[in-house]
Amino acid sequence: MLRKTIAQYTASRRALGFKFYTQGLHGASFAAFAEKHGDTFMCADRMLEWASQAPSHRQQCVRLRVIRLFARALHADDPRHEIPDQEALGKCPRSAHIPRIYSDGEIARITEAARRIPPADSLNPHMYSMLFGLLAATGMRVSEALALDYDDITKDGLIVRQTKFKKSRLLPLHETTQTVLMDYLRVRRRLGAPGNAIFVSTAGKRANRTTVTGAFLRIVRSLGLHAQAKKPKPRLHDLRHTFAVRSLEKCPHDKIAVGQHMLALSTYLGHSRVTDTWWYLRATPVLLQQIAHSVEALHIGGAE
Repeated sequence: MLRKTIAQYTASRRALGFKFYTQGLHGASFAAFAEKHGDTFMCADRMLEWASQAPSHRQQCVRLRVIRLFARALHADDPRHEIPDQEALGKCPRSAHIPRIYSDGEIARITEAARRIPPADSLNPHMYSMLFGLLAATGMRVSEALALDYDDITKDGLIVRQTKFKKSRLLPLHETTQTVLMDYLRVRRRLGAPGNAIFVSTAGKRANRTTVTGAFLRIVRSLGLHAQAKKPKPRLHDLRHTFAVRSLEKCPHDKIAVGQHMLALSTYLGHSRVTDTWWYLRATPVLLQQIAHSVEALHIGGAE
């Protein structure tokens, strides 16, 4: 009963255009947990018990915040659904994730390791190597890459349709990336992979984010990248951060060029606001040093 009610709410949010991916997973997890205890309505104590099973205080707070969304919505229709206090587990610590900026060598090792993903005679090693390489070369979101179809490949680049902010955009590709992509598509056709999706699993279905992320994490662990001291834990999404930061590092250091480059990069990445892209200026010591030197030069020279 509760499982069905939560699933219906999740479906209603997605019907309105929200992806509601992580929230849906949390909702389904809580529903299964609550039904094991015989609950038919959302109980505040049960929500706290479920949220408290997360391994860290921050994750516990995130769980509680998400499940309260369900509780508030369901309570509006039926007050028997309880709503726990938002700070019942204490205040949630706010700490922005520090991205892992990969070196060119690390990216090369990741794509090379992907070519060894089994089965060796299947599309898998080609698919994963191409996917990770494309993410690194374009800064695409993982969801955008996995949503690509044959029709999205044009002579001018890739068409990224209806992305995170419900906008489509054209993504120009470097000629080397185009060449590798065409080679991959020839292998895909030769192996007879079905469907219109660019990236497909061995089962012939569009590759999904959970499976792809799991494969990436296994690779970085096998390469020892996750255990490097004083470096953030590697994530698949950090390939996007790496692209943005490396792009800015190659930009001329004067303020006009940086401003123009930032606007172009914001459009390329599909950000809804340019201010979202300015965040990358503080992502690496190299960028901070460049900015500091530019400011110092302006101060000493008295230039505008």
